[in-house]
Amino acid sequence: MIHDVNCVKFSQYHYYNNCCHVICSSSSDGTIRFWDFNNNQQLKIFKGHSNGVCCIEFSSFNNGRYLCSGSYDKKIRLWDVETSKSLHIFNGHEDTVRCVDISPLQGNNDNKTNKIGVIGGNGYTICSGSFDKTIRIWDIETTKQFNVYKGHTDCVNSVKYGSNELINTILSGSNDKSIRLWDIRSNDQIQVFNGHLRDIAYVGYAPFIVNNIEIDGNSNVICSGSWDNTIRFWDIRSNKKELYLIKEEEEEDGKESVKDVVITCFKFLNKKKKKSNDIDCNIDLCYSCNDFIRIWG
Repeated sequence: MIHDVNCVKFSQYHYYNNCCHVICSSSSDGTIRFWDFNNNQQLKIFKGHSNGVCCIEFSSFNNGRYLCSGSYDKKIRLWDVETSKSLHIFNGHEDTVRCVDISPLQGNNDNKTNKIGVIGGNGYTICSGSFDKTIRIWDIETTKQFNVYKGHTDCVNSVKYGSNELINTILSGSNDKSIRLWDIRSNDQIQVFNGHLRDIAYVGYAPFIVNNIEIDGNSNVICSGSWDNTIRFWDIRSNKKELYLIKEEEEEDGKESVKDVVITCFKFLNKKKKKSNDIDCNIDLCYSCNDFIRIWG
């Protein structure tokens, strides 16, 4: 039987420690696999989930030694990539765990020497989004759930921790067509962004700022990709509508219909600095649509 591959990530741990180019994949067959793509070889396989694995995310600390996974079995697992062991199981979601993220590296912690026994003491957490419409925060050390965010009215497909000035925020996207920003400290919903016409598949913090006098100085930007065939940019410090919109148009040969184009994920890539549409940027945007990939800059 052929099973879907649901998520793929580069393994930071193998690159930092062995200068080895390894990718990690999660599948509907319930496994997580590591592949040496230079030698076309499978290195290891993690088994533990009792159903398909929807999502994976590497830790920001310890050079990516720890891997978090979410599954259709409603569980979240934390794995040690070095020992290939499952360290913790997080229980609490009432439906499929669709997306996970691990809190960013903290400035006062050593990325190389952190031990698993003190991660919780340093405040590292896991954020998860589920088909049960909730977002939950988990303490990595104690495996205890200490926050549940309710507000979305449909499945949560994407969650992301903020960084730098936005380190205490979580961004989420849902099938309810909304993007929401949450404050971890107060446990409150800060803002809701509406405008997409279909499900939100992916959200992220854009690595550039907007220079706009009307917004009163520099402002942080978020980005969202949707089944409505658009990627939208939003200024989180203003109450205005989206700053910019990228729309996938129909191909000239007519093989791809606009209504069938789905933005499934995106990634920002560093490049030489340029200025476009009032946004100062030095990045390209790479995004996946159906069975093809585009780069926009």
